[in-house]
Amino acid sequence: MSKEVQVPRRDFIKSTAIVATATAISGALVAGCANEEKSAAPEEKKVWDKDKLNIAVVGVGMGWGNMQRCSDENIVALCDVDTRRLAGRIESFKEKYPGKTVPYQYQSHIKMFEEIGDQIDAVIIATPDHTHAKITLDAMKLGKHVYCQKPLTHNVYESRILTQAAEKYKNVVTQMGNQGASGDDTAWVCEAIWSGDIGEVKEVHAWTNRPIWPQCLNRPEDTPALPIELDWDLWLGPAAVRPYSPQYHPWNWRGWYDFGTGALGDMACHILDVVMRSLCLKYPTGIQASSSKWTVESPAESEKVTYYFPEREKFRNAEMPAVSVTWYDGGLKPDRPLEMEDGEMMGDTDGGVLFIGTKGKIVCGCYGKNAKRLPSKDFEGYAPQINERLVPGGIDGHEKDWLRACREKPEERVQPKSHFGYAGPFNEVVVMGTVAPRLAGLERILEWDGEKMEFTNITQEDKIRLPKIVKMDLSTGIPKYQSEYEIINAYDYAKSLINVKPRAGWELVL
Repeated sequence: MSKEVQVPRRDFIKSTAIVATATAISGALVAGCANEEKSAAPEEKKVWDKDKLNIAVVGVGMGWGNMQRCSDENIVALCDVDTRRLAGRIESFKEKYPGKTVPYQYQSHIKMFEEIGDQIDAVIIATPDHTHAKITLDAMKLGKHVYCQKPLTHNVYESRILTQAAEKYKNVVTQMGNQGASGDDTAWVCEAIWSGDIGEVKEVHAWTNRPIWPQCLNRPEDTPALPIELDWDLWLGPAAVRPYSPQYHPWNWRGWYDFGTGALGDMACHILDVVMRSLCLKYPTGIQASSSKWTVESPAESEKVTYYFPEREKFRNAEMPAVSVTWYDGGLKPDRPLEMEDGEMMGDTDGGVLFIGTKGKIVCGCYGKNAKRLPSKDFEGYAPQINERLVPGGIDGHEKDWLRACREKPEERVQPKSHFGYAGPFNEVVVMGTVAPRLAGLERILEWDGEKMEFTNITQEDKIRLPKIVKMDLSTGIPKYQSEYEIINAYDYAKSLINVKPRAGWELVL
């Protein structure tokens, strides 16, 4: 039998205070030189307008823009692992909103939830891709409405968990930050296709100008000093521990597999949304890909990925036959339709979509913008009847439509356009596509079981060659690639990409 040891109350209080103070200082922003004996927790509750929603923002890069479109509400907290950026945003907040109460400031979302969770109604999450799922799920479990930037998650399994979370926590209003979903142009394209005017769509092509950050990278070898204002462990989140590098934070993380999802993951939630909606798509049954050089650390500079979707039920006047959807990035595009005039722009500077139907074609830009039937000179006045619910403000009303749903009674609520019941399965398709180029060496169309989240024609006997390092060797004066490869089990590798195992403490538990 273990012997119970009693700790004197004074010693207990003293040791507890030390731990609490250390935790608070590491978790919340302390302006200037912090008093070591003073907790960084709020000294007293601030008073907020009771007629407004109380919103916290985690990640004040992209989150700053989302916050500004919610600024009619109470912004109760700004949180970022980089306190230098956070301090800059606080100063900008004071200048932009001089009549508003200055939000609490936190470096750790964990401490924020612990200390002022009772003051928060809704949370905007705009951190790097790999930390979306855990922060979002934690907020949902606390009953907070959530707006999460695209892509919703970093991998397929995480998307499935957030879909299930939306079903479990039914009173929580959810929205993914793909604002084109709320755009009038997206509704236009959907109605044009559902009218049956361009016939059966069996082929779609979509593209983006991304990446606009470096890709096909090798892991940095230098180990510069960690900035004192950055909580690197919290920034890493579920990813394996590695030294800090400015090549990761604050922008280029998008080009690293452990943190971002490359051009496809970054932009497909914007560009393919109109495709998924208009064609009533869910899971593909197959996928194949090809790309330029890539490394195990970083995606290729350019790639082509083709999804194969099965036949669906007829919707309104549109038959829904099996359809292929091909994605291009890194400067690649589909062939121009013959119906387009010389000099006529296909899509826009961010990308676009080309729908090829049996009776005609539609082309649009990113977010479904500037949609038109081809040839455009023959259909200049074409306008389908809009039956879809339009969001006030369109693209610019995406956040406000989420806020509108947050205020409504659950039994009367109209879901926002990209709630997780839709965005979760959609995001599964997007991030599954980021896996395909890494499996291209298997030389096959990969068969996909969406319900089970697995490729069904990869076996334990299959091997794949992974490019560990790709470098340019200039030692002889004649440029040439110097590459190192590793041959591994393809079945296990594929599974590890679909369900990336997180670091301890970052597991997803419903």
